[in-house]
Amino acid sequence: MKHTLRAAFVGIALTMSGCSSVVDNFVTGGPLVRSGEQTGVIQVVNRSGYSLTSVLLARCSAPSYGLNRLPDGVRIAPGQTYTFRVGADCWAVLAGLAGHEARRDMHVRAGSGVVYTVTG
Repeated sequence: MKHTLRAAFVGIALTMSGCSSVVDNFVTGGPLVRSGEQTGVIQVVNRSGYSLTSVLLARCSAPSYGLNRLPDGVRIAPGQTYTFRVGADCWAVLAGLAGHEARRDMHVRAGSGVVYTVTG
């Protein structure tokens, strides 16, 4: 609890001091696509036996994975896929359900895509 409150106060202080991009990158993981940036896609394929309730995506250089990038109420059921449009860059991906998660770094090229298969 103390760490959560401390992080919240640091975030507020950074925002008030004009460092909102630092806060955005730390808290959310940063934007999936930056203005004017070439893009590609990350397709998450669920081959596990459970529904994925969260997919966290952040550039490999970001300080954290950030927040869940799935829209509210969306799950990726076994056998289903979900595709994210992202900037051409290195991406850290964490997908899963509480207690079951898979992590991987992926390099997305402009105009191309990568497939991230979660197996269990």
